[in-house]
Amino acid sequence: MSEQTVTVSSAPAQPAAKPAARETRAPGTFGPRLVTGVAILGAWEFVVRALAPAYVAKPSTVVMAFPHVITDPAFLKATGATLAAVAEGLGIALVFGTIIGLLLGRSVMFERAIRHYVNGFYALPMIVVLPLFSLWFGYSGATRLATIIFAAVFSIILNVSDGARSVPREYMEVARSFRSSRLSTLFGIVLPSSMPYLLAGIRLAAGRALIGAVVAEFFLSVGGVGYYILYNSRSYHHAEAFVGVLLLAAFGVGFEVLVGWTTQRFMPWYRRGDRG
Repeated sequence: MSEQTVTVSSAPAQPAAKPAARETRAPGTFGPRLVTGVAILGAWEFVVRALAPAYVAKPSTVVMAFPHVITDPAFLKATGATLAAVAEGLGIALVFGTIIGLLLGRSVMFERAIRHYVNGFYALPMIVVLPLFSLWFGYSGATRLATIIFAAVFSIILNVSDGARSVPREYMEVARSFRSSRLSTLFGIVLPSSMPYLLAGIRLAAGRALIGAVVAEFFLSVGGVGYYILYNSRSYHHAEAFVGVLLLAAFGVGFEVLVGWTTQRFMPWYRRGDRG
């Protein structure tokens, strides 16, 4: 019987080559956004020049009016009045909304007593309460302040109450084991755990407060950015009025950026994956 010789190569077997991974990159969004914005502005300019009267705002006249408006003392005074009222009303709404929201989220009796009223007032359009506020407080800045508070407070209440209900049970058990008082538990455990919800409520409340201030200035004709826009639009200075509208939008975006920076600076654990 002949022996069969098996030759074994001394070189180690090479692993099978893996196919090269195909790199997929998400397409950039800046280019499409820029093209879309230019197309919208171009269409706006063309349509207004072709079909609308000369006083109607178009991008070219808005750009030319921008330096004049932002250096106009009347506009600066109006902006200061509106922003001061929004800041004051938002601060009052933040204090009362946080306290009521914590009680609403942790007290079953308190929730049963006012939950439906809070939901009802939150859904109520602010333009409906303006005539009542004007009768109670007169055609003055007090009515604007009341409208701002009404527009902002319920967003904070609802968000803080949701955050108070979502506190982990382990936190509350630790507080009870150390015999923490109800007030210490509320402001030492429940409130810090509800901070993400509170920030979400502040984001919503700031936008609603700015809208409430402008609507009140339209209705009451009190000094502010809203009245500045109304006056210029009725006097056929549409470009100046549109600059005011753009600056109102800029205020809203600026506040959103400020809240986002504050979140990343002082609460780095919040939505860490979204900052990529």
